[in-house]
Amino acid sequence: MSAFTKSFVSLARRRVFSRSIRQHSSVTTELMENMDKKSAWDRFYSETSSRNPNFKNFEWFFGFDAVQDFIMPLLQTASRPHSPLHVLDMGCGTSALGPCIYRDSVLPVRVTCADISPVAVRLMREHVQAEAIQPHNVSSHIEFLELDCTQLDSYYGSNNLDLIVDKGTTDALLRSKEGTEKAGLVLKQCLRVLRTSGSLLQFSDEDPDARLVWLETAAQDQGLVAADVGVQEVGVLRGVCYYCYQVTLHQDVNK
Repeated sequence: MSAFTKSFVSLARRRVFSRSIRQHSSVTTELMENMDKKSAWDRFYSETSSRNPNFKNFEWFFGFDAVQDFIMPLLQTASRPHSPLHVLDMGCGTSALGPCIYRDSVLPVRVTCADISPVAVRLMREHVQAEAIQPHNVSSHIEFLELDCTQLDSYYGSNNLDLIVDKGTTDALLRSKEGTEKAGLVLKQCLRVLRTSGSLLQFSDEDPDARLVWLETAAQDQGLVAADVGVQEVGVLRGVCYYCYQVTLHQDVNK
């Protein structure tokens, strides 16, 4: 792909992202330029909730139904007999993704919905409490946490998570002015906090030629020479093709 084509595709994707936001908020310009900033997200979720007194989940790209077949099979095959699987919905916003994993998992799970915006975390906590969502497995648990995803290991330590789901969080960082470095840091943090045989799922519209190389390079930098890196197509939305990128660890990452 030529540099011109990459630039054109990047601009088109920014417009798709922008159009999705514009339908819900008047702070599009600020958010599109500052998607790595806590204050921009706080304002976005505050304004969105003030315009809609009845809570409604806001989904980046697509909802749980579109990606459940990529997520739920991993939970069915990765059980640990003595404790629930720990799942992180990283950059959860006000998506229904985390609550749906909690609700539908046959095996016991501990789902953490984490976001840098305390506004989003509060809205989600209040919504789930009001809805009184009942899990399929009575041993499952869900929690909502304000957390900067560039500091995952300071909260979790190494080798503690079974599955990390990233639906648009890395893409949001990469679309911001200064987010490239942060996106790389987040990826390394994810690889550090995953257990052996744990997986990172990234849902993105970035072309596999670019994203796969980035993921493979990061895994090698972390010493994960046996990590599997793969991609599957999710589908087309508003003329843009989306993918599920998966990194699965096969050796101890606690170095």
